[in-house]
Amino acid sequence: MRLLIVEDEKRLALSLAAGLRAEGFAVDVVHDGLEGLHRAGTGSYDLVVLDIMLPGMNGYRVCAALRAAGHDMPVLMLTAKDGEYDEAEGLDTGADDYLTKPFSYVVLVARVKALLRRRGRTASPVLRAGPLTVDTASRRVRLDGTEVSLTAKEFAVLEQLATRPGEVVSKAEILEHVWDFAYEGDPNIVEVYVSALRRKLGQELITTVRGAGYRLEDR
Repeated sequence: MRLLIVEDEKRLALSLAAGLRAEGFAVDVVHDGLEGLHRAGTGSYDLVVLDIMLPGMNGYRVCAALRAAGHDMPVLMLTAKDGEYDEAEGLDTGADDYLTKPFSYVVLVARVKALLRRRGRTASPVLRAGPLTVDTASRRVRLDGTEVSLTAKEFAVLEQLATRPGEVVSKAEILEHVWDFAYEGDPNIVEVYVSALRRKLGQELITTVRGAGYRLEDR
């Protein structure tokens, strides 16, 4: 899943991004409210971590503008302020949760995962394709009932394919959702992970459609 961090404390932002990437998320970071609104407004993020005190436009206004534009991704607000009024204002503008600095990184990760689970409850958290089941809540994969151990990135690539079983998913789409905007490495990294998935799940489960992408077979 893809997250956006909008935080002007650069050291904190980069630290959070590194930790969340280690959890398997694709993460982009911006340090300005206006840029945060522009990025979040593309609709390509599953969750936004949004500081309140930002240059350009504060977090309250960014959140309100996103909601007014119809964007419904979860927003977790961060602030150095404290008090019921600030929390109420943040939630009134459409934020889904609120975390006061200083906070525990473990707590932040737990809040992020809880918001993503809550958002996914409108659809089944278990994706199925033939003999394969992908549980997006517990992050477990089973093939013919037997659990298969995957790395975080392997799971993320498989999840992109499993959301559209039987359809072709392009390499660009996988890169966009599993890696982040800052990724400047070899786009063939997708092939490396698809090869790893084939070794673990079987060669016939993921088909290469030449010039188009990959298809998770649903039979």
